[in-house]
Amino acid sequence: MLPALWHRTVVRIYTEAAERAGVGADERGSQAMDLRVGRLPRVRIIPSPEERLRTLVERAPEAEAWADRMMARLRPTLTMLHSIRRRLATAAVAAFTVWLFVHVMFGANGMVVYRQKKTEYVTLQNEIRSLQQENDRYTGQIKSLQTDPKTIEKEAREQLHYARPGEVIYVAPPPPAPPKPQTSSAQR
Repeated sequence: MLPALWHRTVVRIYTEAAERAGVGADERGSQAMDLRVGRLPRVRIIPSPEERLRTLVERAPEAEAWADRMMARLRPTLTMLHSIRRRLATAAVAAFTVWLFVHVMFGANGMVVYRQKKTEYVTLQNEIRSLQQENDRYTGQIKSLQTDPKTIEKEAREQLHYARPGEVIYVAPPPPAPPKPQTSSAQR
């Protein structure tokens, strides 16, 4: 089934192409197909080395004349550039130096950023040192609470308000709240 469908499709495509090209119009009535190939594009023939050399020699005077015209047109500009070449070089070096200075000072890894990072580093080192001292103090406090009976008793008396038998604990009342200041606008 599939090969027959494929054959009919191919025949229809070739027939339509032949109608467009006007090839084999008289034979289509008898169901004969003309599969002649039409005009092919010209194939480019690569010239031999002798022909290429001959072409180069023939066109050399034209190229020389063109080069002479261009040199005549550019000569004043080239002469002026040659005379100020030292100034141009000095200006280029100065511009490069300025760019390099700006890049070193204000670039992504410049001196300004370096100083900011250095101060941040020093600040963080001081913070680490103070946190380490606080940590050491807490570690010492934990060890003394685990082993020293006097420290345990002190914390029990202060935090939990424990007392020994026969002792009386006095607790000071909280200080009174300061009175609200009266303003002249509140009296109106």
